[in-house]
Amino acid sequence: MSDRSLPAQPHVLAIHAHPDDIEFQCAGTLLQLKSLGCRISVATMTPGDCGSAEHSAEDIARIRRAEAAAAAKILEADYTCLEFRDLSIVFDNDSRRRMTEFLRKTAPDIILTAPPVDYMHDHEITSALVRDACFNASVPNYRTGQWDPAPVARQIPWLYFVDPVEGTDHFGHRQPTDFIINISEQLETKIAALSCHASQREWLRRQHGMDEYTEACRRWGTARGREAGFPCGEGFRQYKGHPHPTSNALADLLQKRVHRTGN
Repeated sequence: MSDRSLPAQPHVLAIHAHPDDIEFQCAGTLLQLKSLGCRISVATMTPGDCGSAEHSAEDIARIRRAEAAAAAKILEADYTCLEFRDLSIVFDNDSRRRMTEFLRKTAPDIILTAPPVDYMHDHEITSALVRDACFNASVPNYRTGQWDPAPVARQIPWLYFVDPVEGTDHFGHRQPTDFIINISEQLETKIAALSCHASQREWLRRQHGMDEYTEACRRWGTARGREAGFPCGEGFRQYKGHPHPTSNALADLLQKRVHRTGN
C-alpha cells in the first residue's frame, strides 16, 4: 500500500468529537492543505449538546452547530454534524454502521481524527470508530442499513491522529509524534476560527474556571512547535496498520513545513 499516489486534488476530512476540537488541534494544517488546492471537509460527532448550564440541550446544540459552521467557513471547508450526543459516543454496531456510511458518502483520501488516548472517552471512541470505519467502508458485504446507501469505498484512506489535548496521556506524560507541521503563518486564522466557538468558551469559564480559550491554544501550539524549532506547530501520528497506506501523504504534501520526529 505504500506506493499509492494521491489524486491531483485530494479530499481531506477532519473529524473529531465536538465543535472546537478540530480548530484546537489541526486547523492550521487544514488551512495549508486548502492553500494547496485540497478539498477540505470538517465533521463533528456531536453538536456540543451538553456544553451549557444556561441553555437546554436542544438550544445549545443549535448554537454550537452554527458556531461550527462559521468556523468551517473561515477554513473554507464544508461542515457536517453526525448527530451523536455528548458523553454518549459508544463503540457499538449502530455507531460503526453510521460512521462507515459517512466515510463511504464523503470518500476522503486523507483523514485527520482524534487520538486513541486522550483525556475523555468521547475523543477516544471517536478515534476507534473512525479507524474501524476506514477498514469497513471498503468491504462490500458490510451493510450499513441505510435506505439509500453510499457506494462501497474504493480504497482505504491515509489516516492520521491529531495530538491529544495538551499533548499528554491520562497520566500527564508527553505523547510522541511522527511529525510536526509548522503552522506559524496560519496561527492567527486558526485562532479566528477557534474564536467562533463563543459558547464553548463561556461553558469552560463556568464549568472549569478556565478563561484562557485562545491563550491555551497558542500555548499548546508553541510547546509542540518548539520541539521542531518552529514558533508554532501541530503534531500528528500516522496509523500504519495493515492494510492502510504507509507512505506519508500528509507530510509529502506539506514538504518543507514538516519536521519528522522519528518517533
